[in-house]
Amino acid sequence: MLFNPDIERLPLPQLRALQNARLKEQVQYVYQRVPFYQQKFDALGINPATFRGLEDLPQLGFTKKTDFRDNYPFGLFAVPQQEVARLHCSSGTTGKATVVGYTAEDLGIFAEVVARSLAAAGCRPGMKMQNAYGYGLFTGGLGIHYGAEKLGLTVIPVSGGSTDRQLQLLQDFRPEIICATPSYAQVLAEEVKRRSIPLEAINLRYAVLGAEPWSEAIRHQVQQGLKVEATNIYGLSEIIGPGVSQEDADERGTGSYIWEDHFYPEVVDRETGEPVAEGEYGVLVLTTLTKKAMPILRYWTGDITTIYYEHSYKRTHVKMAPIRGRADDMLIIRGVNFFPTQVEDIISTLDHVSPCYQVVASRQGSMDEVEISVEVDEQLMRQLGLETLTEEVVQQHECLQKLKGAFAKKIKDNIGLSMKVTLLGCGQLPRSEGGKLSRVKDLRNL
Repeated sequence: MLFNPDIERLPLPQLRALQNARLKEQVQYVYQRVPFYQQKFDALGINPATFRGLEDLPQLGFTKKTDFRDNYPFGLFAVPQQEVARLHCSSGTTGKATVVGYTAEDLGIFAEVVARSLAAAGCRPGMKMQNAYGYGLFTGGLGIHYGAEKLGLTVIPVSGGSTDRQLQLLQDFRPEIICATPSYAQVLAEEVKRRSIPLEAINLRYAVLGAEPWSEAIRHQVQQGLKVEATNIYGLSEIIGPGVSQEDADERGTGSYIWEDHFYPEVVDRETGEPVAEGEYGVLVLTTLTKKAMPILRYWTGDITTIYYEHSYKRTHVKMAPIRGRADDMLIIRGVNFFPTQVEDIISTLDHVSPCYQVVASRQGSMDEVEISVEVDEQLMRQLGLETLTEEVVQQHECLQKLKGAFAKKIKDNIGLSMKVTLLGCGQLPRSEGGKLSRVKDLRNL
């Protein structure tokens, strides 16, 4: 289902013309209203009156996270306070929060792109949706909520966490849709199995998951555990929130459509900032084309991905690949560039391990070390009659030693690093409590 077929199928020449017109208008708008951009344009010698549009976009430089912190809280706003209908903050854990504002018009756009996303995910008017994203300053809960209502869904605003209550409502209210972070959807799938809740007792058909990178292995676990079609929704607070892009339920695994009429995407080299060719990986850069309260030009998201048109079937808009990692999350271990999400790709090729893992980087003297902890799946644990695993227990079972060795070898062969592998039992690694889950700990500079 297409929520806005006239826009979602707009021929590329017309889409480019629309983007070009909106970008030129946005550049003049921010120059007149945002001192940060006025000073930046003057320093770069950019005259908004002669700005040609998309072809001149790379001249604008980048807007980065530090610019939000330097202009905290409202320095990037383009409208007076009385025109701001809502404030949100990012879920970042370091430094000052990233504050974003919305006019009433912005909130209408926010609801529209989320409604578009949910429709692409398979949701239909009249269905019930259990919203397990956190409500509050985080954009996820309210962003999904109002988009779902615009699509015509019945919203169950549970918010994040409270697993007992989530499972009870899944059985009592029987929603067709669950929205959550991937790591929390894993928790729900595990709990359904652990509590022996028959899948017939719940009515889920679709899971819309986002706010953190996830893999095909996690998709498989959630789909099997909850009997759903799981799709990825992508967004970030600085641009609008969830709803920047969405995976189509019928095209899972081929990328997510970026709603280009509102968000213009680029992919650039993480070192030079120069554009890369279509299909090559780099840092995703996004420009808002229609926001009024806080327009952002060329925001350096830090997310590593690629964009391409050749796999776009139902719509003319570009697709982005699943996020490979974040530019600032890349670990350099003994001279080798390593994205922790590469572990997920390796896990998906192994039998008897679950998608639950943790990466810990540390330093022993002058040498960097990495330990990968991964959980053995429940089936093998039952076969061995084990509840938990320790290194001593692993040494007592030949099959566990072989599994550990195979994992270590695949890491070495695919990533080029020797890493310590630790096998753990089900539930021994941290679980999401409803929000984002950090699977990486870098202890080298502590």
